[in-house]
Amino acid sequence: MNYASTIESPIGKITILVEDDFVTAVTFAEKDIDGLQENDLTKQAASQLQAYFNGDLKDFVFPVKQKGTDFQQEVWQNLLAIPFGETTTYAKFSAHHPLAIRAIAAANGKNDIAVVVPCHRVIGSNGKLVGYAGGLWRKQWLLQHEREVAQRGQTELKF
Repeated sequence: MNYASTIESPIGKITILVEDDFVTAVTFAEKDIDGLQENDLTKQAASQLQAYFNGDLKDFVFPVKQKGTDFQQEVWQNLLAIPFGETTTYAKFSAHHPLAIRAIAAANGKNDIAVVVPCHRVIGSNGKLVGYAGGLWRKQWLLQHEREVAQRGQTELKF
């Protein structure tokens, strides 16, 4: 059985999809959720996302599962290790697989669990914002929000 919830956030409508007791998507993309109902897990994810956007939550604690190759799963797992309020570059992020930087970037781009699996925390080696399926303006907003909540570094990011 599949379930869904939507929330309004400061950066647009977010759809949360649940399958088999796991959140399988948190997305800004339009999704047809007609006929899908909320359940406890979609409500929990929605509540935690609202708390994140309110600045009251830094770590999500609900089960997530994405379909992907072992390599993609490894990339997504590594994204979860990037601390809240911090960024890393694609070069640093791919240091353990330096010849696979493009494959890592591609796997990052296939992340279906936006915000929660923090692909927005990976930036270009030159410090510029690059590649975010939800739009670079959202990536900038998320990074700025996390910096302010974490009270780290400059309060306005310059890209």
